[in-house]
Amino acid sequence: MSMVNGGSTEAEINSLNNGLFPPVAGVTTTLEVRDPGAVTTRTITLTAQNLSPKAVNRTRVINDGAGGKIGYVLFNTFSPNASEAELAGAMTTMRNEGVRDMVIDLRYNGGGLLAVASQLSYMVAGDTRTNNRNFESLRFNALAGTRNPVTGQANNPVPFYTTGLGFSLAQGTALPTLNLPRAFVLTTDATCSASEAVINGLRGIGVEVVQIGGRTCGKPYGFYPQDNCGETYYTIQFQGVNHAGFGDYADGFVPVNAATSTGVKIAGCAANDDLTRELGDSTEGLLRAAIGYATTGTCPTPPPVATSAVQSGAFSSRNAGGSLRLTAPEKGIMETNRDMTMTR
Repeated sequence: MSMVNGGSTEAEINSLNNGLFPPVAGVTTTLEVRDPGAVTTRTITLTAQNLSPKAVNRTRVINDGAGGKIGYVLFNTFSPNASEAELAGAMTTMRNEGVRDMVIDLRYNGGGLLAVASQLSYMVAGDTRTNNRNFESLRFNALAGTRNPVTGQANNPVPFYTTGLGFSLAQGTALPTLNLPRAFVLTTDATCSASEAVINGLRGIGVEVVQIGGRTCGKPYGFYPQDNCGETYYTIQFQGVNHAGFGDYADGFVPVNAATSTGVKIAGCAANDDLTRELGDSTEGLLRAAIGYATTGTCPTPPPVATSAVQSGAFSSRNAGGSLRLTAPEKGIMETNRDMTMTR
């Protein structure tokens, strides 16, 4: 991108912000862009519209070339409540198709309802692997003892929920199961909190999690929303640990072949987010790497160690090539956390 509304100086950063993420519908923004490999620029006009976010944005069943099927679900948030029913519908499709491997695209999923993370993990792993096991236990500080200091009740672990909880699926509705021994998870540094709880929770019961992409954000912590005088407070209150007692991943999860010495290394392939293909396209970089690993057990050449300038505020000024560079606004608190809210 070289020009926004006729300007190309750093003063146009705010224009870029307002143009790409306007607060109201109907706002138009004119951009001058240069396509990859092109010499000349072209002009495009964007008009803002109201959009209703969805949790499950795409599902696919991919033939692996050897008579098997690989399922793919693009899952962007564990909130709002509709995520429960959307996930159950997606997993019902995968079960009916008889997929032998499952790719869960969490690359932009910052978290949300921990109960829905538990449901997703149960649907992947099935009854036998989750029976009499815990999805996550809440570790408070030493003063809490055996009580949950927020609720005042016994500090009981979060189970693998096997039925609908009433968020958007009727309570008691049996959830579909895939009964898989492994799951593929596509990740970036935007994969956070409840998304990481899925990785950790499945690993805690012996399900192999194959990570494709980049380091996750590293947030094994969570909260109970607290209302007070018209305000809701979200303070970090606990660390989540899996059935095996592990929860120390503050430096994130990272594929084993990544060129880094930090983070919890697990099976998988380091790969960069591919912005040249649509999500769900089998030739998109992360999904292509997952399919390759599922069928051959090998990874593409890992990307080199990335270096970047320190960012501040919502946007940086310019990238190394001199063009305007931006970062999307932060998600809401309910979408970037491990939220203990339950239906009443």
